[in-house]
Amino acid sequence: MDSAEILRLATLMADKIRARRGDIASNVAYFKGTEGRMRFASDEFRDYFADRFSGFSDNWCMPVAQAPIERIHQLGIRLDGSTTADVESARMWERNEADRGLSEALMMMTVAKRSFGMVSPSPVGARVTFEHPDSACVIYDAATRQRRAGMVVWQDEKFEYSEFQTPQYIIPLKRPRFIQESGDKHVAPTADGWAFDQARELKANPLGAVPLVEFRNQALLDDEPMSDIAGVKPIQDTINLVWAYLLNGLDTASLPARIIKGIDVPKEPILDQDGQIIGERPIELDRLIRDRVIFIPGDGDVAEWTAGNLEVFSKVIGHAVEHVVAQTRTPAHYLIAASSNTPATGYELAEAGLVSKAAERISYANPSVREIYRLAAIAEGQAERAAQIAVGKVLWKKPQYRSEQQLMDGLQKMRTAGFPFQWIAEEYGLSPSEVDRVMEMKRAEERDATMEQVARDLAI
Repeated sequence: MDSAEILRLATLMADKIRARRGDIASNVAYFKGTEGRMRFASDEFRDYFADRFSGFSDNWCMPVAQAPIERIHQLGIRLDGSTTADVESARMWERNEADRGLSEALMMMTVAKRSFGMVSPSPVGARVTFEHPDSACVIYDAATRQRRAGMVVWQDEKFEYSEFQTPQYIIPLKRPRFIQESGDKHVAPTADGWAFDQARELKANPLGAVPLVEFRNQALLDDEPMSDIAGVKPIQDTINLVWAYLLNGLDTASLPARIIKGIDVPKEPILDQDGQIIGERPIELDRLIRDRVIFIPGDGDVAEWTAGNLEVFSKVIGHAVEHVVAQTRTPAHYLIAASSNTPATGYELAEAGLVSKAAERISYANPSVREIYRLAAIAEGQAERAAQIAVGKVLWKKPQYRSEQQLMDGLQKMRTAGFPFQWIAEEYGLSPSEVDRVMEMKRAEERDATMEQVARDLAI
């Protein structure tokens, strides 16, 4: 890859990052609840009630995205030909506090379609970090789907910087910062705006592969993964619109409205700059509506003033939440109040779709997690272990929740059927290090029991 090709690919990847940022920002804002707040069908309705209800909104995007991720827990990796989790990989993972980083990366993957992990050598061993999708990009070989190049970008007040990654080199680049604000002295870069940053060192890539690894959410055999909350956003907007109407209706129904008959609409004086009355005008109609006063000039009677039925709004909200449940495979009791006397089997059936969804997300993340483990082994100079990791099995905790009684009953039957105790401990959900600890404790008990039996035999 020559210099011209590097700069061309850098521009292409930077354009991809910039094109994705709007969608990423919108999805993250909906997840956090800072976007998708109370909606209003008309400008007039917003003018009346936006400030009154500004602090209220329903956020269904957050529980929909959190539900599968809270059931995904990575336990380690078992090397090819081994029966236990790899201890060295577990130490590397713990040293980098990668459990939290992976959880955040998987959450971002479901919300913003993709996220990234990166491996780099360090004096104390492999360093693993996780990158936000609005500042990273990977491109692939069209034929092999292998990572061809990776790019991480950041910026200061004047310049945009990047680390362009190939299997051979880590290349520092720089260009004038892309600014969209009007009047700024910096301008958008041209197609050849990237240049090699002479102030930073070009480095050989010791990993022999692009160190940036992409976590991609569900896709349809294309280059466009999907967000888990894409379909929830418009439903959430609809729910908040109905809430606005409902709260307005409650507000109107809770305060008395007044009708003044037989007089004209009152007028207010028009003052000049000296405070002198120079004319008059009718009171603003919008003000009368807000004050719940209606003036009816002349004679006449009010035939009827029937209160509106507000129950219809809550029914619409309930149906909209049911749509969220159906479209996202999120259990209904995660989103609405559920009866406390529901049997355990009822919850299991209700959560079957969520368990399947969590298992799908595990399958999407599995190759990327294995690749991070492999690159970390290479970064620590353990090429043989890296080759074993490449065909190893990433270990995950089962996403299904079961009561303690159900779990123990099932494990007891497995033990009776002849399953090894170590396998039982793993199925119980212990981490690999805890499994090793339990097995050592069990061996110690067996040794003590053997010595006690020998002592009793000798006494006889």
